[in-house]
Amino acid sequence: MELKEKMLSSFMVLEQDLDLSSPVHDIRSESLKTFEDKGFPTNKLEAWKYTSLAKLLKNNYSLFPKKETTLELKDVKKYFLYEIDSYKVVFIDGVYSPFLSDTTHDGIDVCLLSAALSKPKYKKIIDKYFNQVADKEENLTALNTSFAKEGAYIYIPKSVVAEKPIQIIHFSTGEQGDFMLQPRSLVVAEENAQVQIIERHQSLAEHAVWTNAVTEIFADKNAIIDYYKIQNDRHDASLVDNTYIAQQGNSNVKVHTFSFGGKITRNNLNFYQKGEHIDSTMKGITIIEDQQHVDHYTLVNHEQPNCESHQDYKGIYSDKAVGVFNGKIYVDQIAQKTNAFQQNNNILLDDKATINTKPQLEIFADDVKCSHGCTIGQLDEDALFYLRTRGIPKKEAKGLLTYAFANNVLESVAIPALKTRINKLIAMKLGVEIGHDL
Repeated sequence: MELKEKMLSSFMVLEQDLDLSSPVHDIRSESLKTFEDKGFPTNKLEAWKYTSLAKLLKNNYSLFPKKETTLELKDVKKYFLYEIDSYKVVFIDGVYSPFLSDTTHDGIDVCLLSAALSKPKYKKIIDKYFNQVADKEENLTALNTSFAKEGAYIYIPKSVVAEKPIQIIHFSTGEQGDFMLQPRSLVVAEENAQVQIIERHQSLAEHAVWTNAVTEIFADKNAIIDYYKIQNDRHDASLVDNTYIAQQGNSNVKVHTFSFGGKITRNNLNFYQKGEHIDSTMKGITIIEDQQHVDHYTLVNHEQPNCESHQDYKGIYSDKAVGVFNGKIYVDQIAQKTNAFQQNNNILLDDKATINTKPQLEIFADDVKCSHGCTIGQLDEDALFYLRTRGIPKKEAKGLLTYAFANNVLESVAIPALKTRINKLIAMKLGVEIGHDL
């Protein structure tokens, strides 16, 4: 049975465990019809021109866990940012792990989407926000919405600052065989609220796992959200991550994406600016090797005047690795005084490594400051020669230059412990000895 047909038939199994009277049931059903019409995206779509899912579709994935799996903290502690105190929402093969989690309802809600979808006290928030900014016509978003059942639910009320960061971690153990996960998360920061969130998807064994994730993020007036995505998975783990962000006036949202591993990684990051004086920041570092594939697809929709957006993505590719950057800035006719910046810089360490980059501007306003650009090259031979004349061996000199190239993206990371962790991870990926505490 083809995977599409398996998904369609499995929807009936899912419905047996869900409340059919819930308004979300109608949303799921409509989304399933969309997926049935569209199917999985192919290279015939311009947005997927350089990323093929054909190999992933050949696997016979289990769609629901066959058994409950538990993990010991000592075995997975290294995947947490354990250096700091934080809230945690942890899932094992798609199932919530209360033992590894640390949730709260004390002033803020850090809990499960399944609870928010089913309990009356959350109905007002769910009706207002759930599936409101996600692209209902996008193939894999529609598929995720059809099976939307579990994930993180984060609600920060008006004028509340989350006292510590929130970690969302999805583990795949391999106990289910080849497995497909479809986590759905909802993040709401009301007016003047602030929150920091770290998200990670991690496979723990050699098995084919495909995670099709959707996250909706809402930042009300003057809200501040820092969101960090850590992607450093095994070579047979794939991730398609659709993130949709709606911002109101004077809000500030930053998303940092660190893509260091996985078979196929596709990041669809979409910002919608719905008020004035908004600041949207997207930064990313990609360091991959072998035949790994990372695709960043970004959209910033400037719908109102006097707003800013900043994109800075850097990629380092070796062996036969493939990178894709497809970034679009859209400026509406009324979005005067827009200040939008987009830059994608890449280094190819080997002749067989590939990068396809396509920065785009679509501007309908006349009083704007917008720029975009991309670079593709190799290491600076003069700089390499200079380091070697100072007694640094060629391998180490290359590592230092690539480390310096990638490292400046970390300047805007607001969690010191996370910045230190990512710094060390970059150094490890590039074979550089840091030699001092960062």
